[in-house]
Amino acid sequence: MRKIESQMNSAIRSRSSFSSANTSVVIDDNNAAYVYLHGNHIATIDNDNVTLFDGGWQSNTTKSRLNAILQEFAYGVGVFQKQWEWFVCNQNKTVDFTNGMQIAL
Repeated sequence: MRKIESQMNSAIRSRSSFSSANTSVVIDDNNAAYVYLHGNHIATIDNDNVTLFDGGWQSNTTKSRLNAILQEFAYGVGVFQKQWEWFVCNQNKTVDFTNGMQIAL
């Protein structure tokens, strides 16, 4: 995991705002964490779910940030790419990646 991803996860866990380089975490009044990459919303973490988005860019960096979040908060779930398409593997079940999909914590 990259240093910035470790810092991002620490901010999410402690529910504190964070901004470094191209990644930021914003905490709302309901204590949900919103993660942005280059200003594009890529994830929301609340007490019950991680909600995933590609932010309009299915890049390696977006995928890396999402996987860092999933490794920390939804262990065993991951985003991967095959033949230019994104998928999510959850408990040995693979589904197409869709914006707004929720993973239970």
